[in-house]
Amino acid sequence: MSDFHTLSTEELHEYRFRLQEQYNRFRSQKLKLDMSRGKPSPEQLDLANEMLGLIRSGDDFLAKNGVDTRNYGGLDGIPEAKELFAPMLEVHPEEIIIGGNSSLNMMHDTIARAMLHGVCDSEIPWAKLPVVKFMAPSPGYDRHFAICELFGIEMITIDMLQDGPDMDTVERLVSEDEAIKGIWCVPRYSNPEGITYSDEVVDRLASMKTKAGDFRIFWDDAYAVHHLTDRPASLKNILTACKEAGNPNRVFLFGSTSKISFSGSGVAMMASSQGNLDWTRKLLAAETIGPDKINQLRHVRFFKNLDGIMEHMARHAAILRPKFERVLDILDSELGGKSIASWSRPQGGYFISLNTLDGCAKAVVEMAADAGVVLTKAGATYPYGIDPRDRNIRLAPSYPSMEELTTAIQVLCLCVQLVSINKLLQDGSK
Repeated sequence: MSDFHTLSTEELHEYRFRLQEQYNRFRSQKLKLDMSRGKPSPEQLDLANEMLGLIRSGDDFLAKNGVDTRNYGGLDGIPEAKELFAPMLEVHPEEIIIGGNSSLNMMHDTIARAMLHGVCDSEIPWAKLPVVKFMAPSPGYDRHFAICELFGIEMITIDMLQDGPDMDTVERLVSEDEAIKGIWCVPRYSNPEGITYSDEVVDRLASMKTKAGDFRIFWDDAYAVHHLTDRPASLKNILTACKEAGNPNRVFLFGSTSKISFSGSGVAMMASSQGNLDWTRKLLAAETIGPDKINQLRHVRFFKNLDGIMEHMARHAAILRPKFERVLDILDSELGGKSIASWSRPQGGYFISLNTLDGCAKAVVEMAADAGVVLTKAGATYPYGIDPRDRNIRLAPSYPSMEELTTAIQVLCLCVQLVSINKLLQDGSK
């Protein structure tokens, strides 16, 4: 099919009629397909089922430091869990805290502690300041933005470029405004565009001059081992870069096994400098006597080491890769060459980022929903749910079956084309 912009008004009307017929046939099927979240499929969750039987009554429940994992204690995780997950985040075991099942929970609590008590470099708690601001590279992760909204933190949208956030803008803003206390980063296979930060971006984040002495990078390395190809993306070590730049306390790193073992029963972790970790442990001691250490022990015995994690992730990739390929094949076939949409080709992670013509994303999502295909809400990838160009849609291929995924993307492509034709006709360009 030709570039839509080159078609005459008559040709667009004729093509819209044919597309509408196809859309109506899908709509009459009363579909119930959900692509709104990046959840592992049941087949992926089954990969870790063996873990559930590794610890039984009568087994040895002791961690290597002698702590009985059934009892109180172990505020920041058992030693063998630190040894297992530290290499995944490329830190030392003494630089990591092992928590419960959710890295999002750890990020939320880190923000909450900063609001109530500040961080180790703060003069006063953030909540006592007139305003607190965070930079939000976008498109980005909606749950990061939700944490800021919850605590009344003002978000500043930063454009994402092909190698990470627009660092010229980031550096200028942090040098001028002491109210800017942090930045959200998904540095490897970013949500939703699949971008991995360049070495230059990592170095600039680590070394930039900030007006706020207690500025923090929230480095959510959610997809550290979630590769879809045999050529994993390389990401420079941010903690090492911060140390070398003389800013050892600048970064908090987060990760989890939520998309490795079990989404609801995984293990989360946070890494940082000794100053940040000592401050965190002091406050954490008033919050909990310790996380679920049995679950940590179960993960250690299942994965054993980083090689075990990587072998497990290769099995995940074998399930995920064909789904991503199917989505990209349909997008290429149905939308390629029409100049009405563009999309990412991620080498890892969980999402494909689709950009429509400006002003079309909401209408596409609504039209798809009317046909029974639920997509992530348009605007969700921007602070406050407002995409200034109304064009970005996050696609999550992981959960549906291949048959369901195929149907859902076919419906999506019909919607993109119909909405695009309507826009071209309404704009008077035809």
